[in-house]
Amino acid sequence: MQVDLWTSSFCAPCAAARRVVGDAARLVPGLEVTERDVASVPELVEELGIRSTPTVVVRRDDGTEVFRSAGVPTRDQFLVAVAKALD
Repeated sequence: MQVDLWTSSFCAPCAAARRVVGDAARLVPGLEVTERDVASVPELVEELGIRSTPTVVVRRDDGTEVFRSAGVPTRDQFLVAVAKALD
């Protein structure tokens, strides 16, 4: 599974998204989250259709996207997405 948290340096809601994803990561053994700054990879941001920060994307091992939240997801939404990615 791949979990990406897309953020920007001037994004106040990004801190809340970090907390949600971090809380969930403490509940799910082995869950790793990669935080990516949209300014550092603009071509990839455009290719993936990231339009706002924060954006959380969860993918299965095969790369299939199972969840995308533009904005701060709830912990429960995020945990359900993680469970879907493990199916």
